[in-house]
Amino acid sequence: MSEAVIVQNLIKKYPSLKKPPGFKQWIVSLPKMLSQKSEQPYFTALNNVSFTVKKGECLGIIGKNGAGKSTMLSLLLGTSFPSAGSVAVNGKRTPLLELGAGFHPELTGKENIILNGVLLGLTRGEVEARLDSIVAFSEIERFIEMPVRTYSSGMYLRLAFSVAIHTDPEVLLIDEILAVGDESYQKKSEQALVSLIKRGVTTVFVSHNMEAVKKICNRVITLKNGQIEFEGEPDVAIQNYMHVLGS
Repeated sequence: MSEAVIVQNLIKKYPSLKKPPGFKQWIVSLPKMLSQKSEQPYFTALNNVSFTVKKGECLGIIGKNGAGKSTMLSLLLGTSFPSAGSVAVNGKRTPLLELGAGFHPELTGKENIILNGVLLGLTRGEVEARLDSIVAFSEIERFIEMPVRTYSSGMYLRLAFSVAIHTDPEVLLIDEILAVGDESYQKKSEQALVSLIKRGVTTVFVSHNMEAVKKICNRVITLKNGQIEFEGEPDVAIQNYMHVLGS
């Protein structure tokens, strides 16, 4: 199998934010600032991370909050760029991160399906051909002609999820979206994702839900303080991670 994702020696740094000085303090310190070479302090979110994901593989990424998981997804999606190293993604990327981020509250559910489908890479004709399937999967047929501002959060997320999985994804980037809707819909969503993966869709799945990671992923990476602490079989990765959490 060819590699769909290649991450090599990846480093991502962010400027450490400090409270800006007041005008008087800035004037007083200006001569010193001009006479000295300024060195901006940085926070390293990811430090020398390397891994690959083969086509059709599902890679899980786990770790505590602040470990670098969301930063990794933003780099894979292309909304953020490396400070050093490289990220290559071979295939159309479909994010399941902030579901419905492109929804317009004043447009109807149907209008937002068309808008988001086009934003995710389909033509309008392709979206319209899949419209009935998208609506049926979302289970909000009665409300599809209403503005999405009138939707509950669960309806909103179900519609966004349904649009995303009907757009012929090649590389899925997932962040905790299996918690969409009630328990019945969560199982339905999980089955839909498993079906996509079995059809050869490459997937990177970030989650705190260890049961979902165990069910869906072929391999797991544990991130700690921006570095890979473990890489291997899901059962072993989860066991090690839970042991560390409990210690």
